[in-house]
Amino acid sequence: MLKSKKLFITMAFSALLIGGCSKDSSEVKDQTDKTKEEPVIEEPVKEEAFLAPLTGEAVKEEITQRPIIVTINNHPAARPQSGLAAADIIYEMLAEGDVTRFLAVYQSELPENFGPVRSARSYFVDIAKGFDAFYVAHGYSPEAKSMLENNVIDNINGMNYDGTLFKRSKDRVAPHNSYITSENLLKGAEKIGASMIYSEKVRQAFYEPDERGKIGIETSKVDIYYGNSEYFHNSYVYDHQNNHYGRQSAGVDTKDMLTGEALSLANVLFFEMNHRTIDNVGRQEIDLTSGGNAYVFQNGYMREVKWANIDGLPMAVEESGELVKLVPGKSWVHFVPASPGLQTMVKTQP
Repeated sequence: MLKSKKLFITMAFSALLIGGCSKDSSEVKDQTDKTKEEPVIEEPVKEEAFLAPLTGEAVKEEITQRPIIVTINNHPAARPQSGLAAADIIYEMLAEGDVTRFLAVYQSELPENFGPVRSARSYFVDIAKGFDAFYVAHGYSPEAKSMLENNVIDNINGMNYDGTLFKRSKDRVAPHNSYITSENLLKGAEKIGASMIYSEKVRQAFYEPDERGKIGIETSKVDIYYGNSEYFHNSYVYDHQNNHYGRQSAGVDTKDMLTGEALSLANVLFFEMNHRTIDNVGRQEIDLTSGGNAYVFQNGYMREVKWANIDGLPMAVEESGELVKLVPGKSWVHFVPASPGLQTMVKTQP
């Protein structure tokens, strides 16, 4: 009798288990059917929520990097340079005689390597101060040395870190072979206790996506001549396919040595400034404050505007004093001696 009772309990439990499984299977089936019936809702594509301060381009995360300015050598023996393609803005101006030098401004991205790095001038330091940038150079004029040693701006210089933070390339000869990596640059900032957090908001004005920004005279090519040397004859040609300008020096495309990438620019600007030779080496003093005539090239058009010093930086302005709007993207800015001036040094083609 006991054995039969055990058998009955076992059978009852088995029946309950089978019934339960059957019910669960039915529920899963119902849920599967409901899933099939429900329409699939795609998540909307999220638009970029932030704009890069110096390019106006949409970015996924807010940029908190302090601007970094590096003096880049533009002697023919220093070309092609490393790190130019990553710069948000590049300023080109005379350093001595008819030889120009670049100030490359970085914030949106940092290249692996910068260079060749060259010496500072007082007006380079002034521009870095206007950006509240961390400034990098190798060497200095007497005026710039005094400014840097008095900590007018946070900086590191290859004169103090040659062979440590700054490395010499064996492929080139001095003074055209000094380079610094982004890693060493940031180590240098840490070494001197410089904050790399963006605190100053540099004012820039950009066109909205629905604005055409095609104002002025249609112009497909612009040439700038520094002196009589073809090495410092630069050309910008507008590409109607990508709405950007390509750049050449002495007939050679300006490329980044790191990537082999040819530079592509949304804006090319020329500021007419008073220059003065201050020593027998041919070093210059450039007036960054008085304002003057300017040309702006964007979207295949050229127009004449003015420039003024706003919060420590030379900026393109309208007759009303409002900032000239830039096309989102990278910009190249030339400082041109007021004598002989824009009309002599800058030539355009329709």
